[in-house]
Amino acid sequence: MIILGIDPGTATTGFGLITEDAAGEARLLRYGVIQTPAGDPMPQRLRTIHQQVGALIAANSPDAVAIEELFFKRNVTTAITVGQARGVVLLAAAEAGAPVFEYKPAEVKQALVGYGSADKAQIQEMVRIMLGLAEIPRPDDAADAVAVAICHLHSQRLRRLMEGVA
Repeated sequence: MIILGIDPGTATTGFGLITEDAAGEARLLRYGVIQTPAGDPMPQRLRTIHQQVGALIAANSPDAVAIEELFFKRNVTTAITVGQARGVVLLAAAEAGAPVFEYKPAEVKQALVGYGSADKAQIQEMVRIMLGLAEIPRPDDAADAVAVAICHLHSQRLRRLMEGVA
């Protein structure tokens, strides 16, 4: 199973591709970011995100696209722009026929650390440990996207286990 994790944003959208090996362990395939220039008009920035996510999906044929849900505390403007980036990512996945799974930030934290209020450093260190990496993926947006992909892998494992019990 190949999972594409996405941490959406209009300036920087993180992505991480993982797979499950024969032993059931997560293995990192690739990670990075899609960046858009701050001076570009929003429609161009969204088009860039849409095209590059579409190209990632076409090149890697993921079995699932896992995306972080929107969470904001105060800044409504930021929430709106992140929501727009999420929208074009969801559109790219839908156009490719890739199944989409959405996770709240607290669900990602719970899946990786066992604590829904874990801080960013804890999440990033668990990504490094779980994947047996020498260093934490950088930048933060890429590490966050890998964490979302791992969260989906864990969620799928739990679903399979529960289906076996039923």
